[in-house]
Amino acid sequence: MNLNQYPYPSRRNVVTGKRGAVATSQPQAALAGMEMLLAGGSAVDAAVAMAIALTVLEPTSNGIGSDAFALVHDGQKLHGLNANGMSPASLDFATFANSGQVPTRGWLPVTVPGAPSAWRELHQKFGKLPFEQLFEPAIRYAEESFAVSPETGRAWSRIEAVYGPLQDPCFQPFKAVFMPGGKAPRPGDIWQSPRHAETLREIARTGAESFYRGKLAAQIADFAAATGGYLTRADLAAYRSEWVEPLSVRYRGLEVHEIPPAGQGIATLMALKILEGFELGRYPRDSVEGFHLQIEAMKLAFADVQKYVADPRFMPVSPAELLSADYLAQRRRLIGERALPVQAGAPKGGTVYLAAADGELQVSLIQSNYMGFGAGIVVDGTGISLQNRGACFVLEDGHPNQYAPAKKPFHTIIPGFLTRGGKPLGPFGVMGGHMQPQGHLQVVVNLEDYGMNPQAALDAPRWQWTRNQQVELEPSLPAHLVYGLKERGHEVVLQSEWASFGRGQIILKPKDAFLAATEPRADGLALAW
Repeated sequence: MNLNQYPYPSRRNVVTGKRGAVATSQPQAALAGMEMLLAGGSAVDAAVAMAIALTVLEPTSNGIGSDAFALVHDGQKLHGLNANGMSPASLDFATFANSGQVPTRGWLPVTVPGAPSAWRELHQKFGKLPFEQLFEPAIRYAEESFAVSPETGRAWSRIEAVYGPLQDPCFQPFKAVFMPGGKAPRPGDIWQSPRHAETLREIARTGAESFYRGKLAAQIADFAAATGGYLTRADLAAYRSEWVEPLSVRYRGLEVHEIPPAGQGIATLMALKILEGFELGRYPRDSVEGFHLQIEAMKLAFADVQKYVADPRFMPVSPAELLSADYLAQRRRLIGERALPVQAGAPKGGTVYLAAADGELQVSLIQSNYMGFGAGIVVDGTGISLQNRGACFVLEDGHPNQYAPAKKPFHTIIPGFLTRGGKPLGPFGVMGGHMQPQGHLQVVVNLEDYGMNPQAALDAPRWQWTRNQQVELEPSLPAHLVYGLKERGHEVVLQSEWASFGRGQIILKPKDAFLAATEPRADGLALAW
């Protein structure tokens, strides 16, 4: 791994450190994490402080009403945390599906938020500093204001067309908070949210108990009842986040770890194991052959994931069956010279990502409101922006991910983690809807097959399979790739910008030093000391 080799245009270099590192999509959030490390906190303290700060600094992607997932390595064992919520128990299928399509805005797609519970669970298990201290940077930004960063400001400006015309009373608090005066903040504008700060203080003071069984829970339920919503005190009180065993596969010299379903991380693992049967390294990184094999492996994995992955209680097959070596060998044999039609097999049986590390712990954490600002609902007087994660359900009769009350939807957000020889190498992630497992695969391939350093692995131009034979490519990829993939039957779309290709962070410790990198497609910052 050459730390001075950057084969692609980049605005950043690898950041190195001896004692610890943080990396996020927002510079001020990275500072919040480093503030905790310098105060004697753990990497989990840093990660949670960054996650909380991001609800203020990047509300275009997440909020207090988000879900969250995390992977934490303590030097001996990798721990997984699922903090994703269920649909309201009182919302039946007929009401949810009344329009004939999956709802994306308003109360129908709102599920119980898991992020505040995740912050508490992570801190209770691995934190060193007082819980309330982790909230101080976020409260400071919300109360005293901050300048909106360029990429966040660009995403923020898009909400005017989406939410501006909505007149239902449930959307008015959202517009008051995030579109003051009817206009979204632009890059460089100053924004603040005092009510957001008050809510964070309440969560900090009560150890998140208020959010699920106290004052804030009552405010959420009362606002829902007054504006046609379905979340109740009982829904919130019943919520618990869950520690889980991560799913893992070996890819050449690396072990790659993901959170189990209902998340889509298993798609990365399936695609990597399919891909492992080819000598990818014999082809140049930006070759038609290499891209074709990666795309086909990913398509095959996605076909199965979209058919079978859901709330684990409803899945007709197990993760172990989807990761079976025999089954994935069958899938691998389908790959030829031409682009495959997308078809599932038959096995038997808007997001923020951040990373933090210190001398003992390494943390991979992700949280999201799903579609940008989520449901477009802010609980009046609180700054709590609610996710629209229910939009990930389907209406298809008999599908394992078909909507039902008190059910977890298929989930897009996935933290990743790498080990080598069973020893922790570090956290990584690429946020961005269905780009996430595809971004994970491409980062792993860049690191392992092409020996790139962490920053170069993030800088490298990306592809994204979208549907059927369609593949999107970033504009910086060479013309021969476009023509070569078309000749193999791929329907190539060359995008004019890189906004849809994910945004990632990596912190690795291959030897004695931490190597931190942050996505050039975001406003991010990596810091190490």
